[in-house]
Amino acid sequence: MKSWVSHTLAVTRRRRLVQLALALAMLGILLWGLPGRRSDEDGGHHRGHGKRGADVFERAGVTELKEGQRSPGFRLARRGGGEATLDAWSGKLVVLNFWATWCTPCTSEMPTLEALWRDYRNRGLVVIGVSVDRGAPAALIDPYVRNLALTFPILLDPDSKTAGAWRINGLPSTFVVRPGGEVAGVAVGAREWNSAEMKALLETLLP
Repeated sequence: MKSWVSHTLAVTRRRRLVQLALALAMLGILLWGLPGRRSDEDGGHHRGHGKRGADVFERAGVTELKEGQRSPGFRLARRGGGEATLDAWSGKLVVLNFWATWCTPCTSEMPTLEALWRDYRNRGLVVIGVSVDRGAPAALIDPYVRNLALTFPILLDPDSKTAGAWRINGLPSTFVVRPGGEVAGVAVGAREWNSAEMKALLETLLP
């Protein structure tokens, strides 16, 4: 009888020890895992912050380009006389728009480019329009510019050589160029350039 009781108590003690060991192991795993979860949460916060940065481009409808992509230089005739180079605006945030008088989407976005130019010209942003009309016919371009009341610089690319250097394959095509000449993003097709989403993007890039 005593032997049976002793055996039963021994088994009970072993079970309790096993249960205690399992409980301690679970506690250890839990404590070990907590810093990992906090780290993940912090990491998630940082990743979210990076995603929010990318979302600024996405919400504006602009494709973000990898860092280090330099913009091709150019020297073009300026409507009204003289020449201009991209380097002349190297210290500014440049919104470089390739367009043509026959391009309906180009015409639809022109007022928003003009509004952007007027709102931000004193804050280090310049809008530049590059006409790719063949031969740069003044009889077409001048009335077009006057009718839309455009005041930002208009450059002429009569043989589309500059457009080719920028690999334009659709109009309108607009590049956002950081101060210093690095291309930050591109938009192919019409955009609302003075929208809240676009301004939120450009605010992050202004000099």
